[in-house]
Amino acid sequence: MQKSVRYNEGHALYLALLARKEGTKRGFLSKKAAEASRWHEKWFALYQNVLFYFEGEQSGRPAGMYLLEGCSCERTPAPPRTNAGPAGARDPLDKQYYFTVLFGHEGQKPLELRCEEEQAGKEWMEAIHQASYSDVMIEREVLMQKYIHLVQVVETEKVATNQLRHQLEDQDTEIERLKSEIVALNKAKERMRPCHTHQEEDDPDIKKIKKVQSFMRGWLCRRKWKTIVQDYICSPHAESMRKRNQIVFTMVEAETEYVHQLYVLVNGFLRPLRMAASSKKPPISHDDVSSIFLNSETIMFLHEIFHQGLKARLANWPSLVLADLFDILLPMLNIYQEFVRNHQYSLQVLANCKQNRDFDKLLKQYEANPACEGRMLETFLTYPMFQIPRYIITLHELLAHTPHEHVERKSLEFAKSKLEELSRVMHDEVSDTENIRKNLAIERMIVEGCDILLDTSQTFIRQGSLIQVPSVERGKLSKVRLGSLSLKKEGERQCFLFTKHFLICTRSSGGKLHLLKTGGVLSLIQCTLVEEPDASDDDTKGSGHMFGHLDFKIVVEPPDAAPFTVVLLAPSRQEKAAWMSDISQCVDNIRCNGLMTIVFEENSKVTVPHMIKSDARLHKDDTDICFSKTLNSCKVPQIRYASVERLLERLTDLRFLSIDFLNTFLHTYRIFTTATVVLAKLSDIYKRPFTSIPVRSLELFFATSQNNREHLVDGKSPRLCRKFSSPPPLAVSRTSSPVRARKLSLTSSLNSRIGALDLTTSSSSNSPTTAHSPAASPPPHTAAVLESAPADKAGDSADMSPCKSPSTPRNLRYRQPGGQAADSAHCSVSPASAFAIATAAAGHGSPPGFNNERTCDKEFIIRRTATNRVLNVLRHWVSKHAQDFELNNELKMNVLNLLEEVLRDPDLLPQERKATANILRALSQDDQDDIHLKLEDIIQMTDSPKAECFETLSAMELAEQITLLDHIVFRSIPYEEFLGQGWMKLDKNERTPYIMKTSQHFNEMSNLVASQIMNYADISSRANAIEKWVAVADICRCLHNYNGVLEITSALNRSAIYRLKKTWAKVSKQTKALMDKLQKTVSSEGRFKNLRETLKNCNPPAVPYLGMYLTDLAFIEEGTPNFTEEGLVNFSKMRMISHIIREIRQFQQTAYRIDQQPKVIQYLLDKALVIDEDTLYELSLKIEPRLPA
Repeated sequence: MQKSVRYNEGHALYLALLARKEGTKRGFLSKKAAEASRWHEKWFALYQNVLFYFEGEQSGRPAGMYLLEGCSCERTPAPPRTNAGPAGARDPLDKQYYFTVLFGHEGQKPLELRCEEEQAGKEWMEAIHQASYSDVMIEREVLMQKYIHLVQVVETEKVATNQLRHQLEDQDTEIERLKSEIVALNKAKERMRPCHTHQEEDDPDIKKIKKVQSFMRGWLCRRKWKTIVQDYICSPHAESMRKRNQIVFTMVEAETEYVHQLYVLVNGFLRPLRMAASSKKPPISHDDVSSIFLNSETIMFLHEIFHQGLKARLANWPSLVLADLFDILLPMLNIYQEFVRNHQYSLQVLANCKQNRDFDKLLKQYEANPACEGRMLETFLTYPMFQIPRYIITLHELLAHTPHEHVERKSLEFAKSKLEELSRVMHDEVSDTENIRKNLAIERMIVEGCDILLDTSQTFIRQGSLIQVPSVERGKLSKVRLGSLSLKKEGERQCFLFTKHFLICTRSSGGKLHLLKTGGVLSLIQCTLVEEPDASDDDTKGSGHMFGHLDFKIVVEPPDAAPFTVVLLAPSRQEKAAWMSDISQCVDNIRCNGLMTIVFEENSKVTVPHMIKSDARLHKDDTDICFSKTLNSCKVPQIRYASVERLLERLTDLRFLSIDFLNTFLHTYRIFTTATVVLAKLSDIYKRPFTSIPVRSLELFFATSQNNREHLVDGKSPRLCRKFSSPPPLAVSRTSSPVRARKLSLTSSLNSRIGALDLTTSSSSNSPTTAHSPAASPPPHTAAVLESAPADKAGDSADMSPCKSPSTPRNLRYRQPGGQAADSAHCSVSPASAFAIATAAAGHGSPPGFNNERTCDKEFIIRRTATNRVLNVLRHWVSKHAQDFELNNELKMNVLNLLEEVLRDPDLLPQERKATANILRALSQDDQDDIHLKLEDIIQMTDSPKAECFETLSAMELAEQITLLDHIVFRSIPYEEFLGQGWMKLDKNERTPYIMKTSQHFNEMSNLVASQIMNYADISSRANAIEKWVAVADICRCLHNYNGVLEITSALNRSAIYRLKKTWAKVSKQTKALMDKLQKTVSSEGRFKNLRETLKNCNPPAVPYLGMYLTDLAFIEEGTPNFTEEGLVNFSKMRMISHIIREIRQFQQTAYRIDQQPKVIQYLLDKALVIDEDTLYELSLKIEPRLPA
C-alpha cells in the first residue's frame, strides 16, 4: 500500500475538474464534522480512487479530497438522538442511510457520511468499494503469500540438494574403499586355491559341460521371455492399446487435415475478401463478409492450439494422455453453436453476393487456387458443421478401448457427455430449419407447387427414380417388358417420400418437375402397401417373373374417388427393399399415432382422423358458413364467413382445436359477440355436454365404428386380402384416478356382437385375415378388459364398489388377465385415450351389441373430453388475453366460479385437476399493472426541476432513455384498442386513450429534437446538435427502436430545420450519409417495405413504428366489412386483424433491460423546452432569412 503521496495543487485542481465532469459517482452527501453531532451537506465527486467534496454543486474549487486506496466502506446504524420525540414517532434523520469509510493509514479518522435514499447509499458504497482497489490488494496479498511460500520451498530444496550431494560424495568414497578391499581379498583367495583346481579347470570335458549348461540356461531364459511377450501381444489389453493408439494417430491426421481446411478458408477466402471489401470499388461489403465467415477465424486459432497440443502428446508416445486437451477445448466449443446457427444464412448471403459479376469473378479466381484442390467456398464453409460429431465418434471409440481403471477415462467420459449435449442443442436449433429448407427446395422444383410441403410437420424421408408401370386394367398388368426403352423413358418417375405423403413427378427436358395429374400426391393414410404378390394370383405371379421381382404396388383408396393401384419398379432389389422399408414404416407410424397426438399442448399438431377429412360439413359451404381453400393447423379448411353460432360451435368442437382459430377468435370476438356469451357457451359445454354440443359434432364423434364393422363382418372390404391393411391401433395411456385406480386396456372389437370394448388390436403383416377375425388370438401382453357383467351379478358388483358415480355404471366389472374379478371404480384414462375410445367404440343410435353399460361409459368419456376442451380454451384465454379479465371484473368472477365448480367434480382426472388449479392460480393473482404505474410515474417526473441540459448528456444516455420511454408507452396499449378504428373517430380520446397517448408522445419527442436544435444561435452549435441527434438515432436503430429513429428523422425533416442550408453545410458528410441510411430504413415508401423487412429479421425487444400497423388496420377495416349481406361474420377479416395484433403483441411482451436515469428522463419530458411549430418556423426565418427572389 502506498504510504504517502506527493500533493500538487494544480494537479489536484485538474483532477477535481475531471471528477465534476466525468466522475463515476456524483451527488450530495452529508459529512459528519469534527464535532460529534454536526453534519454538513457537501457535493461529492468520485474520480478513480480520489473522492473530492465541494461546498456546493457549482463550486469550482474542492473543499477537500480523500485518497480511497486501501480503504473499506461499511454501513453504520443511525446515531441515537438525544432530543428524540415521543415513543412511536420516528425522526426523519433515522430514515437516512449512514455509512462510514475506514482508512488504512494510522492516525486518519474515518469518514462518516449519510444520504437520504437507501439505493443511493448502496450505490455510493459500491462505487467507493471499487475505488478502494480492495480486491486488487487482497489478490496482491495472496500472491505475495504464495511467493514467500515458493521462496521457502526453493530454499528448502537447496538445503536438501546440498545434503544429498554430500551424502553422494561420502558414498562414492565408501564404494572406492570397498572395491579396493574386494580386489585384495580376490588376490588372497587366488594364492590360497590348491593346484588341482587349476588342473580340473583345464580339463576339456569340464569346459564342454559348462558351455552346454550356459547355452541351455540362456535358451530357457529367452524362451521364457518370448512366451511372456507373445502372451501379452495376444492379450486383450495389448489389442486395446494398439487400437487406441491407432485411433489417436488417426485423430491427429484428421485434425491436421481440418486445420489445413480452416487455413485455406481463412487465408484463401476470408482475408482476401476482407481486403477486397476495403477497396475503392468493393465487390462485397464488410457486413456480408462477416455474415459469411462468422467465427471462422476464431475457430481456426482454436484448433491450431488444439493441434499443437496433440502433436506434443505424440512426442510422449506410447503414453498418450488426451483428456486434459479436451478439458481446455470444451469451454471454447460454444462458438460452433453460433456458426451452425448462422450456416444457412451465410449460404444465402453468399448466393446473393454471387449475383454480382465482379464478386463471382473474384470468387472463381480464389477457388482456382491450387490449395483449394477444386473445392468451392460452400464446401469449406460446411467442414466445421461436422467437427463436433467427429469428436463424439472419436471419443466413443477411445472409450471403447480405454480400460475402466485408466487414469483419464472419467475425463474422456465427461468430455463426451459435454460434446453430446452441445451436439443436441445444435441439432435442435437447425433440424427444423433443415427440414423446412429441404421441403421448400423440393416445392420450388415442382412447377405446379405443392401445398402439403408447406406443412412443417412433413418430414422428408427419401427420394429417387422409379419406373411406373402403365395403368392396371381389369386387375391384370399390361404385358410390357422391363427392358423396353419406351417403358424406361416414358415411365421413369421422380419420387419423393415424406412422413405423410408420397409424391410422384415427371421431369421435363428443362429439368423442372411436374406432378402427375392423377396419383401425383398420395396420402399415405389412404394407401395400402403390397410387397409380395399372392401365390394364387397367376397374373401377379407372372408379372413378378416378368419384372424380376423388382415391382411393388401401392393400393390407394381415396374417400371421394374410385380405388386405384400404382405399380412401381425399383432399379435393384436393394433399392426396392429400401423403398419398401421406408414406406411401410411411414404407413405404420401414421396408423399407430392414434386419433389425437396432443391434447394439452399449446400449439396444436393434431393429426386429424380420416373420418374428419371425409366430413362434408367441415369443407363444404352452407347457408351459415363458407370455407376457403387454405388449411389451418388441424388440416381443416379455414372459415371464410360464418355465423356466430357456427364459430362458437367450432370453438367447442370436441374433435380438434386449431391454435390459429383460437387466437383469431379471442383477439376479435368483441366485434361480433361478447365475453359473457363466450363464457356461457363454455359453461354449458362443461355442465351439459350432450345437450350443448351441436348434433353434428356428436354424430361425428361416434360415427365411423359401426360402418367399419359392417364392411368387415360382411367380408367386403378390399383391405381384408392385403398386407399392411389392419386398422390403426390406438395407444392408450394409463393414469391414476383421484378416487381409485382402475386399469383399462381397450381394443377395437370388429364384431359388433361382442360386449367388450377392444381397441388395441395390433396390425399383423403375416396373417392379414386374423386381425379382423373375432376368433383371433389375444396379444401376448393382454391387460384387463372392460366387459359387461351378467345381470344376476350386478348387485354383487355394486356392493363391492366403495364409490359410485353416474359416470361409472354399477354392472361393469373389469377382468384381470388371470380371470379374477376386481372392484369397480372410476374409469381412469388420458384425454387422448378418452377421445380414441369415444371415436372408435360406438356408432349411430344403439347398434347391435351396444347396451346401457356402454352408453354410461360413453357419457363418462364425453364429459372428460368436454372438460378438457373447456380447460384448454380457458387456459389460453387467461394466459394470453389477461387484459379481458383485468378490465371486466364480472367476467373474472364468473370464470373463477366456473373453475371452482370444475374442481368440485369428483370424476376429475389428475391432469385436469392440475390444469384447473393452474388457471385458477393465474386468474386469482391481483398484481398491479406495473406498466401503467411506471408510465404515470414517469409523466409525473416532468414536475421536477430541470437537472440536466443537452450538452451534458451523452448520445448513448439519450438513446437508451428514449428507447425506454418509447417501449413503456408502446407496450401500455391494450390490444382491444386496435379494433374498430377507434383512433379515427371523434371520441378517439375516450375509445383509444393509449394509442392517442402514444401519438402524443411521438409528437412531443419530435418537437423536443427540433426545439433543441433551434435554441442555438450560432451555426456551429446547431450543426453539432444535428450531428448528436443523428448519432442518437443511429444508436436507437442499434437498439431496435425504430419509433425513436422516426421521431428524430421526422424532426430533422421539418421545414423549420430542413431549410437551414448554412447549418446543414457545416454538418459532416458522414453524418449526412448516416442520415440518409436511417431515412431509407424508416421510409414509408412501399408501405414501409424496408422497415417491415428489418423488423422481420430482428429479434425482440424492439419498438416498431405504430403508425405502420395502424395504416394496415385502417386498410383492412375500410376495404372489407365485418359482416356479409347475409349477416355472417367475415372471419377472413378477423384473421388478418389477428395477424397484425399478434405481431404487435410480440414486440410488446419483451421488455428492454435498460436502467432508468431520472435526470435524463426529466430532460426528455420537460415540456418547457418544447417550442410550437409556428414559433419554430419564425425562429428559423430569423436565423436564416429568405433570400430575395
